Formats: sequence, C-alpha cells, structure tokens
Amino acid sequence: MVDSIEQSKNVEVTEDDLENKSKGELIKLAGQLRDRRNELNQMASERASSRDDLNAKTREKVDEAQEHREKRDELNEQVQEHKEKRNELNAEANKLFDKVDKRKNDLELDQGKSIDQLEDEIEDLEFKQQTEVLSAEDERELIEKIEVKREKLQSKKEKLNQTDDLDGLKEEAEEVRSEASQHHQKVTELADEAQEHHNQMIEAYREADEIRDEADEMHEKFVQAQEAADRHHEDFVRVQKRLRELDKKEEEEERSKREEEREAAREEAEEIYQKFKEGETLDTEDLMKLQKTGLL
Repeated sequence: MVDSIEQSKNVEVTEDDLENKSKGELIKLAGQLRDRRNELNQMASERASSRDDLNAKTREKVDEAQEHREKRDELNEQVQEHKEKRNELNAEANKLFDKVDKRKNDLELDQGKSIDQLEDEIEDLEFKQQTEVLSAEDERELIEKIEVKREKLQSKKEKLNQTDDLDGLKEEAEEVRSEASQHHQKVTELADEAQEHHNQMIEAYREADEIRDEADEMHEKFVQAQEAADRHHEDFVRVQKRLRELDKKEEEEERSKREEEREAAREEAEEIYQKFKEGETLDTEDLMKLQKTGLL
C-alpha cells in the first residue's frame, strides 16, 4: 500500500512571503515549489497507474465471475432438461409396471401356490399313496387331493404359457427405468458441477469487491497527491508572477535612473555649451560631454 503524503515535505507560501521576501529568497522558494510539485505529480502518476492496474484486475475478476455465472446457468439448464426427461421416463416406467401388475392380476399368477410348491406337494402325496397302507376311503380322498392339485398345476402352467408378452413388458419397463436412472445420475453430476461454478462465481465477485476497495482507496490517494501538486503549482505560479513584478519594477527603476542620468548630463552639457559660447576654453572631458549629448 502506498504511504500517505508527508505533509512536512510540502512547501507553504503566504501573502507576507510574497510581499516581503527578497528576490533571491523568492527564487529559492520557487525552486522548492517546483521540485515538490514535480515530486507530487510523479507520486500522483504512480498512484493513478496503480489504481488503473487494480481496476483492470477488478474487471478481470468480474469477467471471471460472469464466465462462471454463464457456465452455471448453462449447466442448470441441462439439469432441468435431464430432470424433465427423467420424470417423463419414470412416469412411462410406472405406467409399464402398472401394466405388468395388472397383467399378473388378470392371470392370477401371484395368487395361490407356485408351480414348484404344487409339484412338491403332488410328489409327496403320490409317495404317500405308494408307500402307505391306506383304507379305501383314505386312498380315495388322497387320489382326489392329487387330482385337484394336478388341475391347479395344469392351470398354472397354462397361464404361465400366456406370460411371454408379460416378460417383454416387464423388460421394457426395466429398460425405461434404467434410462431414467441414467438421467438422474446426470442430474446429480451436472448439479454438482453447477454448484462448483456457483461457488467460484461467488469467490470471484468477493475478490473483485476487495480489489475494487483497494482501487477506490488508491484513487483517493491519487486525488490527494494531485490536489497537493496543483496547490504547489498554483503557489509556484504566484511566486513567478511576483518575481516578474519585481523584475518589471527593477527595470522601471533602472529606466528611471538612466533617464535621470541623461537629464543631468544634458543639463551639465548645456551649462558647458553656454560657457563655450561665452568664449571659455573647454577641456577634453567637457568636449566629450558635449559630443555625447549632441550639442557639438
């Protein structure tokens, strides 16, 4: 971070300085003002450059955040598309499984004992018939039981032969459900990726805010240095103006002095010329004075 301006290095000029300081002192003061102004202008330039660099970094971070925002939104759109497709497929799978259940109910495949159970029971009853000594009545009842179970077994097998379309329907339902699961997996993956871009967007905006704060602070310091430089320049101009006034005053005083000297020389020459007209003898110095004034 750039240090603040050292006020002790600044040069102050008062009206009393302008009125009462000598020309030499004012020339020295002008030099101090010029040097401090140039130093402050250099400081302001450096701070402006730092501020511009920080503003450029801020824009870079904002652009980065915007890229993450656009990617996040793009991914969220894909998430929504996969969600809709998943929901459509799940609804379709549910309808197919409902058809499977209805078909099973129609065929009564889930009712009563299974084929394996019936076959085992028939085998047990036949073994009992063959190995045990039964009364005529008991054997008749046993045979009737076997016949009833055989009829149920036959019915089951006949119904089972009608389930070829049921297996295909069930397979189709499972395939649709599997496809729905793939879309659900894609939803999860894309949502995680979208969240990551969202987090990176938030971080980029946070960094942009921090850098922007630094840029604003640097701008304030630039303004501080520039205003101080402008004040020193204004005071430098004031001192220069005063020096020109003093130069003009000296020139006027010098001109007045020369005029007075010329007037005195002319009066002296006229006196000498008068003496010359009256017949007095003039020495070389008097003659030169007459020539200088044009009277000879």
